[in-house]
Amino acid sequence: MQERVLKLLEFDKILAMLAGCCVSEPGRERALKLRPLTELEGVRLLQDETQEAEIYLAALEAHPVAAFSDAGGALNRSRVGAMLSMRELLDVAGVLRASRVLRRALAAGNVIEGDVLSRQAAQLYEDHALEKRIHACIQSEDEMADNASPALFAIRRNIRRENARVREKLSDIVQSARAQKYLQEAIITIRGGRYVVPVKQEYRSQVPGLIHDHSASGQTLFIEPMAVVEINNSIRQLQAEEEAEIDRILEELTGLVAPIADDLSGNIDILVRMDVVFARAALSGRMRGVRPVMSEDGEIALKGARHPLIAKDKVVPIDIRLESGKFGLIITGPNTGGKTVTLKTVGLMAVMAQSGLHIGAALGAKLPVYDGVFADIGDEQSIEQSLSTFSSHMTNIVGILSRVTPDSLVLIDELGAGTDPSEGAALAMAILDGLREKGATVLATTHYGELKAFAMETPGLDNASMEFDMETLRPTFRVLMGVPGQSNALEISRRLGLDDALVQKARGYISREKLDFEATLSEARARLNEAGRELETAKQEREQATALLKEAGEKLEKAEAKREAMLNKAGENAREIVQDAKAETERVIKELRQAAASTREAALEKEIQSARDALRAQEKKTYGFLEEREGALAPPPKDLKIGETVSLIGHNLRATVLTLPDAKGELLVQAGVMKLTMHVSRVRRETEPPPEPDAAVRREGLRIKALSGEIDVRGQTVEEAVMNIDRYLDDVVLTGLSEVSIIHGKGTGALRAGVHKNLSAHPHVKRFRLGNYGEGDAGVTVVELK
Repeated sequence: MQERVLKLLEFDKILAMLAGCCVSEPGRERALKLRPLTELEGVRLLQDETQEAEIYLAALEAHPVAAFSDAGGALNRSRVGAMLSMRELLDVAGVLRASRVLRRALAAGNVIEGDVLSRQAAQLYEDHALEKRIHACIQSEDEMADNASPALFAIRRNIRRENARVREKLSDIVQSARAQKYLQEAIITIRGGRYVVPVKQEYRSQVPGLIHDHSASGQTLFIEPMAVVEINNSIRQLQAEEEAEIDRILEELTGLVAPIADDLSGNIDILVRMDVVFARAALSGRMRGVRPVMSEDGEIALKGARHPLIAKDKVVPIDIRLESGKFGLIITGPNTGGKTVTLKTVGLMAVMAQSGLHIGAALGAKLPVYDGVFADIGDEQSIEQSLSTFSSHMTNIVGILSRVTPDSLVLIDELGAGTDPSEGAALAMAILDGLREKGATVLATTHYGELKAFAMETPGLDNASMEFDMETLRPTFRVLMGVPGQSNALEISRRLGLDDALVQKARGYISREKLDFEATLSEARARLNEAGRELETAKQEREQATALLKEAGEKLEKAEAKREAMLNKAGENAREIVQDAKAETERVIKELRQAAASTREAALEKEIQSARDALRAQEKKTYGFLEEREGALAPPPKDLKIGETVSLIGHNLRATVLTLPDAKGELLVQAGVMKLTMHVSRVRRETEPPPEPDAAVRREGLRIKALSGEIDVRGQTVEEAVMNIDRYLDDVVLTGLSEVSIIHGKGTGALRAGVHKNLSAHPHVKRFRLGNYGEGDAGVTVVELK
């Protein structure tokens, strides 16, 4: 890819955004150097990485790539035996930490098993012990920890003790009444690493000691009193020992790094690469990007494509389609109507896709893989070379024609402009013929009406135009496929106030053929606009109907819930009344027995038994009434299954469904050894789940294989597949299976990504992985159930 074209398409600004998503400085540097690949398999691998990274970012609590510095220079120095500084060792520890965090975050089974990124992360070298040792010894880039070694701890303890001694002695000196008149200030300071006091110059002889410094004016001398010279000497000796011990520790740590320098260099390369991969995923999320399908037949299909550098509140999504077998698209329209932005959008999305970046468009976006993108966009004339606008454009086009191949994309803004219109149009048609002969794909903008007709007459060449609102006299920036742009100069001039006579005179200067052509275009555009309005009205009506249906469903659910609550409350009240009556009867019976314990026992017992029998009959009648009432008011069960257990209203029986309800609503059930024909309104679904059938079950086109434990969702949309897999997993957990397979195929990877994203948050899923060799490879996902 030409650097000039990449800059023209503003790819450098996309890379700056990508670099801003990196967590490390080496990653940012690598991101700014990213360039498009030109081989299909390489591009697909980059897109696989970005898609998998998106899944990880959604599933993991923390970013898997921890911040790290480039320790490459430190590793090179360790190889030749140079002692590493504390800063360099901390950089090495940072690489070890980032390697450990990434490897464990992407460890097989954590989110996706067997994916591209986890296989790369598995190559990272880990040495947690060395990482901990470095951090335990070094507190910052210029401070070694006291407990880095026993010797260092002892030396620093002695330094602190000697410092305390010298400060104590000097404090006695500066606070004594005798020394007050000798000192400039009653303070203790340090000069040359030794403790001193500030003495007035005229009293130099009154304070015996060593002079280490003086003030700028010469009025103050910094003297080390003889009383502390020996202690200061001791401190300097201890400080020398401290430095030697620190060097010894650094040498020791360097000795641990040197043998693994090659491994750590490999780690840095993987970490930098992964930083950029996850930055691509993060940028995709920021742009609301999608993975493009890399077409092999030359098809371009962009729906709702948004230029990533235009503000979200200002960008107008565009639809561009160039079918397989077509070689070019001619885009016409008014100035500042969006033609150039459309060219740049297509070109930029092509190089973004080939760099592993997702693009801002609707799902299903398709782009070929080009071996080169060539562009002549804008006024690139060179004052130094004394080239005119036309000469500059022609120089670019000559270069393009000499380099394009059948796998190239050519973007030309204002083809043939800058010269006589008739000659410019003729040149433009000849250039298009030349590009067609080369087999290249071309998108070109123009103002020439001749090119509209040329596109209509030339096989493989399509027309498109930028929409212009004649009511507001403003462009809408929408692309209209298949419709050439209409010339609006005369009508716009008339609406802006130009005299009608002049407008009519201008029309007289235009050929009849061109006027007829423009009239035909105007009629076609009017019909297209009318069809668009009708389509929009139909969409709105469908949305309103959907909303009304949803509202009605919600109201029905609320009504059913309210009715069920009222039924439950009525039933509870009735049962409480029966229970109270039963308790009261038993109490009265007990009192009667106690009162008549010695007389008419047999007769009284008979009366008591009769009362109890009457109570039981009333209780049975009451509960039977409640059951009948609940059954009558409750809606009949829907979606009954053969083998499901139900209750028979009014019979206090449980039965098994043998047949589904017929047209009359009747079904056959079995209660014990009895087979009964019941109306569906007389059965009620049991609350406990029915036993799962052993045979294969077909539900809404989904085949659940109970014995093989696999589901095939190939050919389904992501939404359909996710819904069917959810149902399947809900069913299969009841069978006791611990592992199942989901067949989604390889394809573009979009279905697999959607399935994996759903599995990563599914409550029944413990972990999942791609199939191994013999299991279906990347076309199958093996799921382990909880």
